[in-house]
Order: sequence, then C-alpha cells, then structure tokens
Amino acid sequence: MNHASPRDRRLDRRIPIGCSADIRSREGSEVTAECIELSVSGMTLHASYVPLEGEVLEVMIRSPNDRVDRPPLVTHLRVTRCHALPDGRYEIGGSTVRVVG
Repeated sequence: MNHASPRDRRLDRRIPIGCSADIRSREGSEVTAECIELSVSGMTLHASYVPLEGEVLEVMIRSPNDRVDRPPLVTHLRVTRCHALPDGRYEIGGSTVRVVG
C-alpha cells in the first residue's frame, strides 16, 4: 500500500472523465464500472466489485464520447484503496502498472 501523504500521492494532474469501463479480475470475471478520474499514474473507478489491496486488475476504459469510434484504453491497475460508497458501489483507486493498448 502507498503510505505517502495524500498531498504526495496527488502530484500528477487528475482529469475527471466519467467514462464507462469494464474491470477484469484475476479470475477472469468482468464487472461494469465508471472511470471517475484518470491521471498519468493511475485512476479512480466506481464499481460493485470489491478488490483485494494490491490486486492487479485489467481495466478497459471506453471513449467518453459514443460518437467517436475508438478502441478502449486498456491498462493494468494495482489497487491501492477501496472505499464503500452510499449507493452500494465501491470507489477503487489504484496506480497504473502498465498500459496495454
């Protein structure tokens, strides 16, 4: 887990995007998610999935505009935090391990 202060962890600019995404767990199951914000070093997702701390997920983020026909951004994300949200979903934060495509 990243023990840096919240200020140190947020050195990269975060861009709020609100795009649909899919999470593929290490077991291969897929869950629909929403990518809330994205940075060079990581992202924040909202989903019904509860990952393990340190788990590496494959995340596929779709284009924010359905009118643009582009393949999804595919990354491997190492989970650094997970918090329950009032609507029954979870906020998942993590650092990008690798950009696949």
